[in-house]
Amino acid sequence: MKILSIRKLMIYVAAMAVALTGCTQQVASVEKKEVKAATAKQGDLYPPNALPGKCYAKVMTPPVFKTVTEKMIKTEASEKLVIVPAKYAYKSEKIMVKPASTRNVPVAATYKTVKEQVLVKAGGTKIIEVPPVYKTVSEKVLVSAASTAWKKGRGLKSKVDGKAGDIMCLVNTPAKYKTVTKRVVAKPATTRTVNIPAKYKTVTKRVVATPSSTRSIEIPAEYRTVKKRVVASPATTKRVLIPATYQTVTKRVKVSDGRLVWQEVLCKSVDY
Repeated sequence: MKILSIRKLMIYVAAMAVALTGCTQQVASVEKKEVKAATAKQGDLYPPNALPGKCYAKVMTPPVFKTVTEKMIKTEASEKLVIVPAKYAYKSEKIMVKPASTRNVPVAATYKTVKEQVLVKAGGTKIIEVPPVYKTVSEKVLVSAASTAWKKGRGLKSKVDGKAGDIMCLVNTPAKYKTVTKRVVAKPATTRTVNIPAKYKTVTKRVVATPSSTRSIEIPAEYRTVKKRVVASPATTKRVLIPATYQTVTKRVKVSDGRLVWQEVLCKSVDY
């Protein structure tokens, strides 16, 4: 900044020297670069677009500023470790108070009433006489046997020679029968064996249906419900991002430096 100020001062001095002498010579003692800069600004030695009969003077104008609002970071983004505490819950749980077991229980006999046939007289056999069976039959009985005998003939003399004697005929005499009814044995007397069935009577009596016994009874286990505190989620740590914070700053910023500018002024021309 100091170097630039010195350069500006040297250029300004050279320009004022040229203006006072009316000479257009370049200042030889100024370095080559400053001379070029002064030459480029020789147009500032006189007001541009000047009008005849008008007077002009160089006036220093103040620097120009503007107000700007700028968002600036206040704190940088960061992160931190946060401890998340454990969470607990109550859980119902069944616990055994008494284990399962068995015990024997007597079972009484049961009875029922039944009907039963009882033998009164045993069966057997006996022999029975079967009398003969008769029947009546008719029978032809021969009274006289068949025979032949000579008998005198009659009614035929006229047909026989008159010299003949008695006419004799040999006649068959059939046998003679008579019907006789008599009773005969159709079936002779016999014997037969007869089975004599046994004799029973029905009696009612009470009998055992199922005998007495024992049976095992399962006694289930006994439980009780209790509540216990358990860890629902264990304690952990987590990284929490802390975002950056910003602030709004209002400041004045120089737009342009102060400078000399030509301005019209009231004056009278001076002859030298």
